[in-house]
Amino acid sequence: MISANNITVSFGGFTLYDGISFLIGDRDRIGLAGRNGAGKSTLLKILAGHQRPDSGDIARPNGCTLGYLAQDMVHNLGKTVFDEASTAFAELKDLESKVEELTGQLSSRTDYESDEYMDIIHQLTYANERLHVLDGFSMEGKIEVTLMGLGFERKDFSRLMDEFSGGWRMRVELAKLLLKQPNVLLLDEPTNHLDIESIQWLEEYLKTYDGAVVIVSHDKAFLDNLTNRTLELSVGKLFDYKANYTKYLQLRAERREQQASAAKNQQKEIERTEQLIDKFRAKASKATFAQSLIKKLDRMDIIEVDEEDTGGIRFKFPPAPRSGKVAVEAIGASKAYGDKVIFKNVDFNIEREERIAFVGKNGEGKSTMIKLITKVEYPTSGTVAQGFSIDTGYFAQDDADTLDGTKTVFETIDDLAVGDMRKQVRGLLGSFLFSGDTVDKKVRVLSGGERTRLALCRLLLHPYNLLILDEPTNHLDMRSKDVLKSALMKYDGTLIIVSHDRDFLQGLTKKSYEFRGGNVKQHIGDINEFLKFRKIESIAELNKKTTLAQATGTVVTKVAGVSNAENEEARKKQKENTALKNKISKVEEEISKLEKEIKIVDDQLLDPAKYQDAMNDPTTFKNYEAKKVKLEEKMKEWEDLSAQI
Repeated sequence: MISANNITVSFGGFTLYDGISFLIGDRDRIGLAGRNGAGKSTLLKILAGHQRPDSGDIARPNGCTLGYLAQDMVHNLGKTVFDEASTAFAELKDLESKVEELTGQLSSRTDYESDEYMDIIHQLTYANERLHVLDGFSMEGKIEVTLMGLGFERKDFSRLMDEFSGGWRMRVELAKLLLKQPNVLLLDEPTNHLDIESIQWLEEYLKTYDGAVVIVSHDKAFLDNLTNRTLELSVGKLFDYKANYTKYLQLRAERREQQASAAKNQQKEIERTEQLIDKFRAKASKATFAQSLIKKLDRMDIIEVDEEDTGGIRFKFPPAPRSGKVAVEAIGASKAYGDKVIFKNVDFNIEREERIAFVGKNGEGKSTMIKLITKVEYPTSGTVAQGFSIDTGYFAQDDADTLDGTKTVFETIDDLAVGDMRKQVRGLLGSFLFSGDTVDKKVRVLSGGERTRLALCRLLLHPYNLLILDEPTNHLDMRSKDVLKSALMKYDGTLIIVSHDRDFLQGLTKKSYEFRGGNVKQHIGDINEFLKFRKIESIAELNKKTTLAQATGTVVTKVAGVSNAENEEARKKQKENTALKNKISKVEEEISKLEKEIKIVDDQLLDPAKYQDAMNDPTTFKNYEAKKVKLEEKMKEWEDLSAQI
């Protein structure tokens, strides 16, 4: 469908691509891979016709339509969300107006036998047929389904674009592209402003999309689930793999290993041939043989091992100082802005060294809760408090954008460093790929990925025992995300993270708090366990087949399109989980009772007047130790039950 031929692009003496060529087929699902700065976004701009290469050309057939979603766009304001999305149907709107106009003309004319009257009928017939071909009669339904799939609610349709943040406006632009249904979709980081459920909806939509899709994304799970081909941009070259991202990594490693082995064998052959040439060159009887060996070497194609871009950040978080048992506690917390209630009566308890994910759709209150925890804002009612000796490191969504653009990279870190850390600033910056002249760059000229790395670098200037990260992976390339995840896996403090990147969250957290409909619900397990639960719940909601099991008090759902065996399994799991939750509630009551009884004895032992009475009673310490042992047993039982869920 599209052919890129010998594309070369250079910037200030640096060659971004050097004569790369490739084809895009009708139904290709292509992921563009490469580190930040490899030229992925630039290649999309060239394909879309927004930028010209220094040499080479892009060829596409007549009538081939392109849809391009850029990372940064100028948005149209002044219209409602629904009206702006409906601009995707400009042709349909024109046809509807024409049908209305022609119908009006027919109703006012009486010259039924005239050529003019018949011409109007022919035009009206063609317009109606065209509307039918474009499925224009379901236009409003398509707009509604697409907007809701991308996270909007019906009440948002009538709100002005001006009321929404840049991320939500970007969703409207994405909706317009999907509704236009071009032959080729070019998407630059489409998941950056989407929540997990919207990402999953987009995945399913694009899997069956009737056209080609080319994607730049740092969401590994999104690429793995959607793409069947990966184009890698590395050190000015392009490598084409007929595989998704994970398989491409494996194939790339195998190819380089094979090249290295072949190059090694070839070098041995060259050395052996050169030895024979040196041996026989001086002998007249062997001169002809030596010349033939020389010609053989001249004709030999030297095997080259593909150069690998090995640059990547590398760091670890400082050891976390010891804190109290409770890191964060919310009691009856509510937050509202005027009449808009974000959440209400929220209770939770995050303990030392726990790893928590805040999940849910955008706008449900995840970032708001983080602001309450960090005291950037305060609850409307109730309390949100940090525990004893908590020292918090906080990465906000907009941290990268709020850096002082007039400062250099070095000044940004050096101005915050104190004590011995000032001696380590250059080494610290080097671990985040800022070295040499790059430390003297002004922050305002850095890319999005570079600014994010610099903002993360600030978290290493001090040892925190509570890390709160709000969307830390936006704009980070795959390798940088892997290093960040590895560092967080080794971090020994308490972690609270907001992220819509499923691969990044997988295995990183052990518990999720779901923000939904003004409430906060706890889910035990990692992100995949939560998504399985939400998928079953979403399917159940869509099929409207929920029934109440009176005998057990559990909700049993018959899911359309799922086998009886699978429904029975889901029903069985629901019943088991309900029983486990009941057991957990009972154990929690026992734990609470034991803790109160132990605290009474602790208070007695701390009071000099009561201490002597306790010493005189031989059963005091015996009962005290027994309660502590019992508490440990109940805590272990609680952990085992939670793990079973």
